[in-house]
Amino acid sequence: MSRMLPYGRQSINEADIEAVAEVLRGDWLTTGPKVDEFERALSEVAGGSEAVAVTSGTAALHVAYVAAGVRTGDEVVTTPLTFVATAAAAAIAGAKIVFADIDPATGNLDLDSAEAAVTPRTRVVTAVDYAGLPVDSAAFAAMAHRHDALFVEDAAHSIGSVLNGVPVGAGADLTTFSFFPTKNMTTAEGGAVVSPDPELAARARRFKGQGLVRDRDALRFPDEGPWHQEVHDFGLNYRLPDVLCALGISQLSRLEGFRRRRQEIHDAYNGAFAGNPHLTVPGTVEGAAPAWHLYPLRVEADRRKAIFEELRRRGIGVQVNYIPAYWHPVFEDLGYRRGMCPEAEKYYSQEISLPLFPGLSDEQVGMVIENVLEVAGS
Repeated sequence: MSRMLPYGRQSINEADIEAVAEVLRGDWLTTGPKVDEFERALSEVAGGSEAVAVTSGTAALHVAYVAAGVRTGDEVVTTPLTFVATAAAAAIAGAKIVFADIDPATGNLDLDSAEAAVTPRTRVVTAVDYAGLPVDSAAFAAMAHRHDALFVEDAAHSIGSVLNGVPVGAGADLTTFSFFPTKNMTTAEGGAVVSPDPELAARARRFKGQGLVRDRDALRFPDEGPWHQEVHDFGLNYRLPDVLCALGISQLSRLEGFRRRRQEIHDAYNGAFAGNPHLTVPGTVEGAAPAWHLYPLRVEADRRKAIFEELRRRGIGVQVNYIPAYWHPVFEDLGYRRGMCPEAEKYYSQEISLPLFPGLSDEQVGMVIENVLEVAGS
């Protein structure tokens, strides 16, 4: 092949381009009417939960942890099979990170393992919808609430997913989305926090807007003048601009089509690889309608590096998702050690993510299948 086939990429059409151009021709580039419109559209996808648009998936996690009240001395229980931001954002908010192991079939955080890791200092339990497969948010929320904690669902992979009729975003205390180009939809860079709890959503909105208070009824000095605004708690500028929200609105209108195409590709891979003694296809759960972000194929661990390198040599841009978070030196330097979560480490040792995005043609899917079977499946 003359060009590397990526494992993921954005799907942009002329309607997306025109939506952005319309904003560029208008009066608002940053915080304006498209932000409100985008948040309303996100709320519909998230089962009616209030949506707060932010600048990235990492920003969404930071905002969610602050809204949940995470501070120095608190603990956050989470999975190691995730991009490091899931844990890093909580650590930056002051928490000690407690890693719990995964369900080896799905890659998602194991509920029993998470509950065993809870202590009286646990402020939040955070589960990741790995590869787009939603966790059981009702079960995780109930468990967290039994221990006077909140449940955060890191749904960076799963916007548009549904479990037992409940859309992702409706079941957790706080849910975070990412709109990076490889995700299920994009705003170039961007993310969101959604919550069914108005007070949690209000905290998220204040923090992402530098803590500014403009509501006259909430001002400490309401008669200062019409220009007056106050900061009651520190915040940061995590505001997503109008121009990117316009792209997001256009993308959301095609989200279900993206989900269907991702499922078709996922099904084609499953059909080719299921039953092969050298390969393990991704697990799922009853009642799930995932918006698959990744296709995490598992291969023989002792051959994974050679398989990865050969597929890349053949022009197939496979990826690995993810190195266990506590393997990063920043956690090693804090005293975390390998071996803490054996199922997550085993999963990582076998995992290769195959190309999966809506623009992938049937011919390209067939080419990926043929090469994977030649390199890894025999």
